[in-house]
Amino acid sequence: MRYFVEEFGAKGDGSTNDRIAIQAAIDACAEQGGGTVVLSGGKTYISGYLLLKSNVEFHLENGAVLKGTADLSDYYPLANGGVIHAHESGLPSYLNSEYAGRPFHAFIYAKSAENIVISGHGTIDGSEEIFYGTDVGYHIEGSYYPRIPLVLLEDVKHLTVKEVTLARCAFWTLHMVGCEDVLVDGIRILNNLRMANSDGIDPDHCRNVRIANCHVECGDDAIVLKNSADYKEYGPCENITVSGCTLISTSAAIKFGTEGESDFRNILFENCVISRSNRGISLQIRDCGNVENVIFSNINIETRRFSYQWWGRGEAICVTSLDRKEGVKHGKIQNVAFKNINCTSENGIFVHGTEDNPVEDILFDGIHMTLDKISKWDVEGYDIRPCELENKFPEKESGNIAGLYLRHAKNIKAKGISIRVTDTMKPHYMGDVSAEQTEQMKLEVNNKNYGI
Repeated sequence: MRYFVEEFGAKGDGSTNDRIAIQAAIDACAEQGGGTVVLSGGKTYISGYLLLKSNVEFHLENGAVLKGTADLSDYYPLANGGVIHAHESGLPSYLNSEYAGRPFHAFIYAKSAENIVISGHGTIDGSEEIFYGTDVGYHIEGSYYPRIPLVLLEDVKHLTVKEVTLARCAFWTLHMVGCEDVLVDGIRILNNLRMANSDGIDPDHCRNVRIANCHVECGDDAIVLKNSADYKEYGPCENITVSGCTLISTSAAIKFGTEGESDFRNILFENCVISRSNRGISLQIRDCGNVENVIFSNINIETRRFSYQWWGRGEAICVTSLDRKEGVKHGKIQNVAFKNINCTSENGIFVHGTEDNPVEDILFDGIHMTLDKISKWDVEGYDIRPCELENKFPEKESGNIAGLYLRHAKNIKAKGISIRVTDTMKPHYMGDVSAEQTEQMKLEVNNKNYGI
């Protein structure tokens, strides 16, 4: 059965707050055992928070827009009684963005439900402009932190998000927490590339997830797996596939972390294209969770540096496992494979563990890399933010890079690796391989063998 929100009093005129009417349609649909709530095409619905419920499909017809209200009191309170305060550190998020995972408010929210669908060719608009803080041209800091996610779904089983456009969010866009049996298919995320923390798709402690055929562009990580502290009860991120996606990010197009309080395992990324990004693939472990049994294959990567505010310096592939701060011990990264990857980038492959907990069992197979200096930003070696050792890393400001840089790693294998360095990058290039405190290394790069 279909429930049109106009039948419950919604105006869709772009000025009336239609939250009560839309929520009434959702509630009626759920009370009758399920069906489809419809937002009609060609209309703009202004709304505060909406609570999705079991067995309800929330459908936006082509041309329908659901736009968040400008009044922060209209959003669902989740933490601190809904009282907003600035980031406790007083620092911008690119210097300190420690986050336990639970925002103060939510826009589209569900908890402990099943059989939820968000669908249609309409748009959900996060009204990013109401969250603007400092704008330095290449980076817009939010007015407070954490801000409001566009869609936050917690403990939902049998969840589907398909075809809809999610746009102009000022924080995490599609945040799925503790969800099981998830399909995200054919969605578009179109966020401001300058807006800090506007992640695209964030599976957080989720299991049995399929993400396919999506286009994501955002001013932070595009598809990022999380295991945040406030939701640790839901266990690991596991059994996840991502395929056929196009990604653009001013941070990392694909990332694990930095929030990683549980394990990431049994994960596959394949047949994706990354372009205009600050980092390509980044495994960024700073907490106790481990990474294992992961494959990245058949991926094209294009990276360039976007400014000093965004973490990363144009790395095509970045694998780091480091202590976030004193007293917080990082987990292990092991058994990860990168296969059939083409890279055009301003930096190469960067692998960094620690002496007592090295990165282990990494395979690079069929990596074709062109290093080219194309942005106006300086080449400054490598970026290990956020981490206790940030100011002690010798190559942090060296101004030089390698095709493959290894530090505190073990059992690293590379075969079929080709690296081409353009004239613009040659002044900053220290060589095809730089390895420090790396054991059991067997590399074949540009037809040369490196081994320990």
